[in-house]
Amino acid sequence: MASQDWMTKDFYAVLGVAKDADSAAIKKAYRKLAKQYHPDRNPDDAVAAERFKEVGEAYAVLSDPKEREQYDAIRNMTGGGARFTAGGTGGGGGFEDILSSMFGGGGNVRFSTGGAGGAGGAEPDLDELLRMFGGTPSPTRKNGRPGAFNFGGFGGFSGTPEATKGPDVLTSATLSLRDAVAGTTVELTADKRTMTVRIPAGVHDGQKIRLSGKGRPGNHGGPNGDMIVTISVAKHPVYSIDGANLRMDLPVSLAEAALGADVEVPLLDGTTKKVRIKPGTPSGTVMRISGAGIATTKRTGDLLVTIEVAVPKKLSKAAKKALQDFDAAMEGTDPRATLRDEAAR
Repeated sequence: MASQDWMTKDFYAVLGVAKDADSAAIKKAYRKLAKQYHPDRNPDDAVAAERFKEVGEAYAVLSDPKEREQYDAIRNMTGGGARFTAGGTGGGGGFEDILSSMFGGGGNVRFSTGGAGGAGGAEPDLDELLRMFGGTPSPTRKNGRPGAFNFGGFGGFSGTPEATKGPDVLTSATLSLRDAVAGTTVELTADKRTMTVRIPAGVHDGQKIRLSGKGRPGNHGGPNGDMIVTISVAKHPVYSIDGANLRMDLPVSLAEAALGADVEVPLLDGTTKKVRIKPGTPSGTVMRISGAGIATTKRTGDLLVTIEVAVPKKLSKAAKKALQDFDAAMEGTDPRATLRDEAAR
């Protein structure tokens, strides 16, 4: 929903982007600034906290196509900074002054809202002006005085304040792989507030979690905004996440790959599973251990094990002799014999 604060806030300047910037440029600028001013990197820094808040507010508007369209329309209509005021002798021009300048009134033209107007019908009818801009004419009360009107063509301004949802709050959380798989509770600091949040099981790196009602308060009785948490999963030395599946590399010796063997595979829960390596298994072969992946509300994934034949970096004299004898026993078999012909196809 539009906000009258949009008239005085230049969200493009806050993010440091041009007014015709595309969504990718806006997102890139936001991420850079959010990282720079994040409360975790600037503890007890009120200036950084305020900048982080401004950056989040700007991105929340400019990343939403509909809100950005409304924002641009309001800024264009008001020249990028004017406010609608009641006018009068207090200084700044009001709504009538803005419309007066559009119709050559020199700042002294008064506008009626229908009904009994000024002398000779010289006063422009505000209802007609509202129709020109896509607004809704004002209803008339019993005594002939105008009621509230709706300036619908510019984001929903009305005589009665509209209840609108509060802005969303953006933050992030870094989890270990085990916590990402099992789910965990984390303490987050965002928008000068600290709260405990439950992260569900099975989240992955880069995933966004929306926490309803945890954002900033709504306007005029509207609902609170949401908190959007971006998840980062720290790298694990053995396992990686692939959807609901886990992946790992399993080193095997040259003899195990060539002759076949039964090998113990460590699982994330601390147990092991014995798998059979078939004779002649090459590096890159993927084996599946069913049900050893991530348990989510929809399904339980598998553990995908990639065979990696370990080639020794150092060999004893006896080992070298054994390999030379092995190569001789293969009678000059060339593993690349057909490679050139296949490459020429």
